[in-house]
Amino acid sequence: MNEFDIKAAEWDKSLMHRERAEAVAAGIIKQIPLTTKMTAMEFGAGTGLLSFLLKDHLKEIILIDNSPGMVKVLNEKVAASGADDLRIMHIDLEHDGYTERRFDLIYTLMVLHHVDDIEGIIKKFYDLLNPGGYLAIADLFSEDGSFHGSGFHGHKGFDPEVLSGVIEKAGFGRVNHGKVYVVSKNISDDTIKQFDVFLMTSQRL
Repeated sequence: MNEFDIKAAEWDKSLMHRERAEAVAAGIIKQIPLTTKMTAMEFGAGTGLLSFLLKDHLKEIILIDNSPGMVKVLNEKVAASGADDLRIMHIDLEHDGYTERRFDLIYTLMVLHHVDDIEGIIKKFYDLLNPGGYLAIADLFSEDGSFHGSGFHGHKGFDPEVLSGVIEKAGFGRVNHGKVYVVSKNISDDTIKQFDVFLMTSQRL
């Protein structure tokens, strides 16, 4: 059982999680011309907070996650909502292949810094998008490691200019990025620190 399996049941109770999803959803809606003819995939969907905010702007969303705990909560939420435009898949896209379909939009929220092979996953996103399809990534600006603390083996956020270069190298164009949210997080008993979150959008050329 990983940390996300443990946190899944309580995830949606966090006001910060909900507000962050709302800010990113607003940014995606503003920057990408969404239509109800578009199909989308959320990579690392968690409990689906972001997808529930975007689903009425799209035709269908495939929500994928590699955490059984998150997928369980997500299945319960979708069943309770009666939503027929959300499809859930338990997939480890970072390590496993997926070629069943292509999408008009792929988006991810606070997931990329957990991925080991950034170039590899960006290439998979490119291959899974239709020509002209969009990619939206929301994640941390570069930070000192205190967001997750000691023992975390992922990335300490990203320099958007460096990440833009990786995305352009994979074949994307029209890359834009900017701050979309600020996380205030307790990093010790008496210290609250702020961490900036960016939204980066691009288009498969």
